[in-house]
Amino acid sequence: MMFLRRLVQLLVLVGQSGWWGVAPSPTDEGAYRTGHGEHGEPGHQEPHKDTYSTFASEFLESRHLSDDGYPFPTAPPVDPFARIKVTDCGVTKGCIRYGKPGCDAETCDYFLSYRRIGTDVEYEMSADTDGWVAVGFSSDKKMGGDDVMGCVHDDNGRVRIHHFYNVGQWAKEIKRNPARDEEGIFDNNRVTCRFKRPLYVPREETLVDLHLSWYYLFAWGPAIQGSITRHDIDNPPVSDRMVSIYKYEDLFMPSTAYQTFNSPLCLLLIVALTFYLLMGTP
Repeated sequence: MMFLRRLVQLLVLVGQSGWWGVAPSPTDEGAYRTGHGEHGEPGHQEPHKDTYSTFASEFLESRHLSDDGYPFPTAPPVDPFARIKVTDCGVTKGCIRYGKPGCDAETCDYFLSYRRIGTDVEYEMSADTDGWVAVGFSSDKKMGGDDVMGCVHDDNGRVRIHHFYNVGQWAKEIKRNPARDEEGIFDNNRVTCRFKRPLYVPREETLVDLHLSWYYLFAWGPAIQGSITRHDIDNPPVSDRMVSIYKYEDLFMPSTAYQTFNSPLCLLLIVALTFYLLMGTP
């Protein structure tokens, strides 16, 4: 503010001409310089009249004011997002990975972890997308009537935690959001987030008790102006069995590109073809 700058400059001038415009008398100046006598005897001290003007000058010239006269804000230090530790999977937290065999929280198509902290459950999610990543809690492996927590990357670069409820194939956002201690980041074309949610909640349609076991639905996809759109794949993955937050496992689910060779029928065909090639035709 230019007004503040002009005010400080005025105070500098006032200080240089004496306290509030009253110039000191010669006698006073002599007393300031010499203390008790004319010859600088003990009691000598420097003048005190310029103390305020010196302070004002230093304040004006220091970095306390920007070029426009505004005081610089003092912002608290920002803690960087702590990377997800996959070494804890199956030990101090449960993890579910979907993607290439051996992938981690930064390379899986989708990654989820969970652990109990007091009366809360902490979730970590990450997906290869620039839009949103979510987990749904289902009783039947099917989308519809599910409590869903999602992390959405908006146009301002922030990742926010949202609460949804699946109505058929459509996710409806719910104003009551049980998430707390929210963290999120968008980096390397990945949406990653961390949040806590109470273990027990008042019973209602859009919220489930996490102390019970549920099938976990995994989904991710693009977002437009902070609103989610259809997920990236037609048939989002679902946990093979119900997940209990009291059991820490490290589960891997191969993505579609790696499921072909895991099929029993495919393996049988490979064995038959290999046998045929080795034996040759009759």
